[in-house]
Amino acid sequence: MPRFQYWLLNAAYLGAIMLALPWLLWSAWRHGKYREGFAEKFWGNAPRRSCDQPCIWLHAVSVGEVNLLANLIRELADNRPNLELVISTTTKTGYELARQKYADHTVFYCPLDFSWAVKRALQRIRPDLLVLAELELWPQLITEAKKQGVQVAIVNGRLSDKSLSGYLRIRPLISRILAQVDMIAAQNAETGERFSRLGARAETVFTTGSLKFDGATTDRCNTRTTQLRKLAGLAEEDILLLAGSTQDPEEAMALRVYQDLKPDHPRLRLVIVPRHPQRFADVATLLEASSLPWIRRTQLESSPYPLPRSTIILVDSIGELGAWWGLADIGFVGGSFGNRGGQNMLEPAAYGVATCFGPNTWNFREIVAQLLAAEGAEVVKDEQQLSAFVRRTLNEPEWAKNLGERARQLVLSQQGATKRTVQLLLPLVAETEAMRNAA
Repeated sequence: MPRFQYWLLNAAYLGAIMLALPWLLWSAWRHGKYREGFAEKFWGNAPRRSCDQPCIWLHAVSVGEVNLLANLIRELADNRPNLELVISTTTKTGYELARQKYADHTVFYCPLDFSWAVKRALQRIRPDLLVLAELELWPQLITEAKKQGVQVAIVNGRLSDKSLSGYLRIRPLISRILAQVDMIAAQNAETGERFSRLGARAETVFTTGSLKFDGATTDRCNTRTTQLRKLAGLAEEDILLLAGSTQDPEEAMALRVYQDLKPDHPRLRLVIVPRHPQRFADVATLLEASSLPWIRRTQLESSPYPLPRSTIILVDSIGELGAWWGLADIGFVGGSFGNRGGQNMLEPAAYGVATCFGPNTWNFREIVAQLLAAEGAEVVKDEQQLSAFVRRTLNEPEWAKNLGERARQLVLSQQGATKRTVQLLLPLVAETEAMRNAA
């Protein structure tokens, strides 16, 4: 990348930050966002690596990508125990989860894509390989990594129609970035072809499948789910409706459906898991206004008595949704009635939950198509159809069981992307090692 383009990008980033400054300051005051990691984000003050072991820097933007990398990190460590793995995130919630989930590894905030910040971070970490999860095309980070002799890979690559259209408008810049990437592990052949259209070299693009399938737990008796069952006081005869990764107004919709069906189905329980922590208070206000008994997840440990069966649980903690899905009989995957494009529906599918979601799931188009083709989930277009879906699962338990089992079998049949991805990553590490040893 020509030197003047570095400064054009730096100026563009600074301009964008200045335009967004009022919103950033408000978010920092209202929700505590953007306060942490200033030196790491703006100056590249990543933790300085002191040893000379081979190193992979894995970048996961937020909670979803942090969870996504779990099996990949485990598989890399099993195959190369001498590898040092460091993990960066962008968001506060992603950082907190990564610190908790990968306590044995170095976790830090990824530098913003300023030339000085990425250069300093790379010099301090000295990775052999930079791994970007899904679609993180930061021009200066990738370019500087290549200047410092670092291999670059994209794993679980995804590229929606909307993203493709946007990138095609700036194809000259994107093609220069993708041409520097050494390996792209795409979720499917269609995505791989899109990367090629944008300028990725054909020999670097591979179809490995989605890491999300491997990250989905199928065992309902896992330790964390078992602990949550006891904590929530769920009996075997209870029927749990879980609304997960919700956004406004999906919580209110789920609550109205529950209120409508509860009188005829006294064993029905409701758990709501909002997608963003800053909405916990809003959902708490909604539940308080309903006059129904409810409790926060963070209050369960201190609750002195077994919960009444009618108590609604608001999960106001980070990183537990996967384990809660293991308790669900009926699932609604949120972010699908609004403009977010859906959330991960593989977790409930893997557990065999009778699952539905709204019509707006473009971020998971391929997975949705597979689930619908396997008759392992249903699309509900509005609150009325959501209510009808839940009612049918309650009235026809055998139908609900078969719906969930077909989803579970689909997940089992698609697993294996992690091993295929690791087989592509490890030679890149070895190649960098060889080049550095020869220098």
